[in-house]
Amino acid sequence: MNTYKYINLRQNPQLKEQAAAWFHRKWGVPKEAYEECMAAYLNQETEYGWYLCLDGDNIVGGLGVIENDFHNRKDLAPNVCAVYTEKEYRCKGIAGHLLGMVVDDMKSKGITPIYLITDHTGFYEKYGWEFLCMVQEEEHSDMIRMYIHR
Repeated sequence: MNTYKYINLRQNPQLKEQAAAWFHRKWGVPKEAYEECMAAYLNQETEYGWYLCLDGDNIVGGLGVIENDFHNRKDLAPNVCAVYTEKEYRCKGIAGHLLGMVVDDMKSKGITPIYLITDHTGFYEKYGWEFLCMVQEEEHSDMIRMYIHR
């Protein structure tokens, strides 16, 4: 049976470069953008953090918290972003565990509610998220689902 290690980036800051590269490969956002956000978190400039699931030395899941995740509702912040679990690790509770970590961590810092955008339906509800409204994606006319965790 595999045992995974769940951490926030402050617990293992030397993973910053590896984590930035991993998120970049998953989402196509420039690696430098992840590095900048992660540096602000590691330097205590923000409490919006980065959370990882490790299998040995390999990142197999992760997510972050940022001010806004590329949508037009700037008043709905902060946003969980970049939620990803490697395909071979899906359906093992990793994303749910990471979501629980981020909710608990943000609440412990007085940061509530938190939001996320997704095109998934039925997944986030399992972890206490509620559909809030549709929001417009930045640079697109497409609408996407906005969820809230109170």
